[in-house]
Amino acid sequence: MTSGETSTHFKVPVTAEHREVCLGPDGTAEHVIRVIRMVQGRWKLPILFRLFADPTMRSSQLIRDMPGISQKMLTQHLRELETDRIIERIDFDEKPLRVEYRLSDEGHKLMPVLLEARRFSVGHPV
Repeated sequence: MTSGETSTHFKVPVTAEHREVCLGPDGTAEHVIRVIRMVQGRWKLPILFRLFADPTMRSSQLIRDMPGISQKMLTQHLRELETDRIIERIDFDEKPLRVEYRLSDEGHKLMPVLLEARRFSVGHPV
């Protein structure tokens, strides 16, 4: 790099309007951070990929498929994913209690993004 040139990775949008679009409270960065927070957690991504592979699953099936997860942690993550409307809880209102989980429409929209993140990781050696 010659003197007088600047590295482009240090450039921030110049005008206040462009800066707001990228960095403002409703900007691009904030929306990506929000999505990352929704899937953040040791077991959330494994849960999502299992529900992507099998359309509906009971919590007992999820526990069998994910060795090491506790019932408490599974329940917590399922509730958080449901609150964020990424998965749906289906209560069959039966005795004994029967509940299944599936990806919501929003969860299905998120899966191509997660699969692309996987492709990026595979092709991006560290």
